[in-house]
Parts: sequence; C-alpha cells; structure tokens
Amino acid sequence: MDRFNSSTASSHSLCQFCIILTRHLSNLVNPFSKRESHSPSEVLTYKILTVATWLLSVVTSVYYTYNAPDDGNWAKRTIWQQNYNYYSGFTQNQTITSLYWLVLFILQLGYIGHLFSSKVETVNAACSVGSHFIVNNLLHFAFVMLFVRSHFVWAEIMLVINFFNLTSLYFRYNAYPRFIHLPAVAGPLAWTFVALYWNGAIMVYRPDNLVARIFANVFIWSILVYGLFFIFAYKDYTMGFCLSVLSASLGVAQFSRQVIAFQWIFSFTIMAVLFVFTAIVAVPAWTGRDVPWGRQSTTTADNERAPLLADP
Repeated sequence: MDRFNSSTASSHSLCQFCIILTRHLSNLVNPFSKRESHSPSEVLTYKILTVATWLLSVVTSVYYTYNAPDDGNWAKRTIWQQNYNYYSGFTQNQTITSLYWLVLFILQLGYIGHLFSSKVETVNAACSVGSHFIVNNLLHFAFVMLFVRSHFVWAEIMLVINFFNLTSLYFRYNAYPRFIHLPAVAGPLAWTFVALYWNGAIMVYRPDNLVARIFANVFIWSILVYGLFFIFAYKDYTMGFCLSVLSASLGVAQFSRQVIAFQWIFSFTIMAVLFVFTAIVAVPAWTGRDVPWGRQSTTTADNERAPLLADP
C-alpha cells in the first residue's frame, strides 16, 4: 500500500511538472501569450524589434507621402495622390489625417520609452502589448507599400489582418495606462477601422458612382456605432477622440469636394456626437470623478481594471 501511495504521489508530481513545463514552452513559442513578467532577453528582443519596426513604419509613411514608387506594373502614386485620384465617400483630408499620424508617431515614441523605463512593472506592461505592436508596424508597412502601387485588394487584406490583430490586442490589454493604450492600441485601431472603408471604397470600381456613394452614406454610421461601443462599454475616451478626429478629416474632404451632399453632414454629425460623449467620459476621468453611467469605481481593484479613468 505504501508503495502504491508513493507511486501515485510520484505520478501526480510528474503531471504537475508536465503542466508547468507545457505552459512555459507555450509562453516561449507564442509571443502573444499573456504574461505578467518578461526575462531580460525577452525585454531586449522587444526593444530591438519595436524600435526597428517603428522606424520602418515611420520612414515608409513619410517617404511615400512625398514620393511615388518607381517600380511595379500598376499605377504608382504617393499616398495622397491615391487618396484624391479615387474620390469616394471615404476620401480623407490630407492635412488632418497627416497631423493625426504625426501625433500618433510621436506618442508611439513615448510608448517605446516605456520599454527603457527603470520600473519593472512599466517595462512588463509595455512588453505585454509589444508583439501586437510589432505586427501592427509590419502590416502598416505592407499596407503602404501595396497602396501606393495600386494593389488595393492586397492592401485591404493587410488592413483586415491588422484589424483582427489590434482588436485582439484591445480586448486582451485594454486596462493599461493611457500613455501605452493610446499610441499602441487605440490610435492604430481607430485608424485601421476607418482605413478599411477608405481603401475598400478605392478598391471598388468607380467608387464615385451613385450606388457607391449611397453605400458610403450608410456605412459611415458604423464609425459612430463603433466609437460609442468603446465609450459606453469601456469608458474609453481615447477611442472616441481618435475616431472623432478621423471623422472630421472625412467631413472636411467631403465638404471640399461637394457642398451639396449628405456625406460631409453625416461626417461632422458623427464627429460632434463622438466628441461630446468623449468629453463626458474624459472630464470626470481627469478630475477623479465617476462617469455618469456604468458601474461605479469604488475599490482599488476597480481602479486597476479601469486605468483610463485616472493618470497612469
């Protein structure tokens, strides 16, 4: 009987060891696995890949803003030449969207600085979103390279993949301080959602015809629904603000093109509604008060789950 008990205990210990080993190997193999801590070698890898892919994304975006590619068999234009060459219900304003990306790139540089922080918890938080952020940079690079060469179908595929990548990132890591959340999660996700319509409209044959514009008049309201979802469900004013800015870009571009039209009216209406609800959430968050809906944050645990309501 003692021998049987000893054998059972040994088998139980062996099973526990196998479970622990499997989890450890899973974390090593899967860079998207959720972990509370990271080894020095992993942190170094994140530092190198994050900086390298961020530079790749920035340089590519800036270069093709002013220069058209000189290779390929399809029409080759700069980013904004493509934007204005294919007028649609989702054509954007060059100045506003460029400023959006300029600010986002600067904020992302601040996020990268968190990887070099002396605080272990800050480094771990930055590393946790690092794999998705690196993939986002690579997919954004691929999108720009395809977009300026008129490979709109492949560009749309890159956007779809990135949308799922960033959506997964959001729902898994939506409780980090806003100086990580905004540049690495909310900003890129808001852009990718709008860009799906922007590039998708260009991808459609004759995107300026009546049928396409009617569809644009309908689908533009999904920006409002999408933004309100994050505002009400997560009290996330960063998503609301990003989408309101991009809606303003759409509105200005549509108004500049055609004064008598519904699209610019819808765009500015969406911008105004999102901005108002963003302010309703943001002002109480900045002043340390509760928002007027949802569960009240009365405990420390609640505050930790909703850091967008307070300073990081």
